[in-house]
Amino acid sequence: MGHCARVDSQCGRCDIPLPFDFTMAFQPIVDIESTRIVTYEALVRGPGGESAYSIISKVTDDLMYRFDQACRVKAIELASRLGMQERLSINFLPNAVYEPSACIQATLEVSERVGWPTDRIVFEITETELVKDRQHLRGIIDAYRDMGFTTAIDDFGNGFANLDLLTDLRPDNLKIDRELVMGCDQDCRRQAILRAVHGLAKELDIGLIAEGVETREEALWLARQGIHRQQGFYFARPALESLCQHSLSEMLLDLRSEAQQQPGMPQG
Repeated sequence: MGHCARVDSQCGRCDIPLPFDFTMAFQPIVDIESTRIVTYEALVRGPGGESAYSIISKVTDDLMYRFDQACRVKAIELASRLGMQERLSINFLPNAVYEPSACIQATLEVSERVGWPTDRIVFEITETELVKDRQHLRGIIDAYRDMGFTTAIDDFGNGFANLDLLTDLRPDNLKIDRELVMGCDQDCRRQAILRAVHGLAKELDIGLIAEGVETREEALWLARQGIHRQQGFYFARPALESLCQHSLSEMLLDLRSEAQQQPGMPQG
């Protein structure tokens, strides 16, 4: 891992404007047990709502550091402008962080400028398969925790974010990949894996969030296993520069009520 390029509050990698524009869409993460939206994830989009791929495909190795920092700044500025009261979850590339205490400066500066509390920022670690230095990644997570941020490992269970990460890392949350969630109400193999992940997370005192929930049946089965925090198209699609435009309260109350009718529903 190289050195940080910030000198006299200026970063040669991060402070130069990108050669393309982008914006963010926001998708809610709900908690069925408390029947509310608890977090919004910021997702990269083109200025006109173009796909994340249309933007990410422009990010060369030389632009990765600037892009990572620009995403953080854009997400916080938009969340503040929209009046978001929930936590804000921001994806970041661990290979774009040279020195945590230096590379966090842009985040701290924009948070102070717009009045965004840093304890309402969640950093989702993506592309963990590309990290060669596991101790560096652990150092980032530990440093961010010490600064008051929350951390999460994204795409847990998709073949990259796997169990061996938990021997070295201590994230606050695991986001269960859609591949494990898909059809979990009917697939006994997925059910066995998800129960095991739930037990493991409870033993390690790590929170769980199920990603990619697309049906009521998936949401109910997960809630009955104690996986109450969920995200996916069933609840809301990502909204371009906007928060969820419809109330989820009635849906979540109904889900909680029906899930609790199942005998032996895990609590917590």
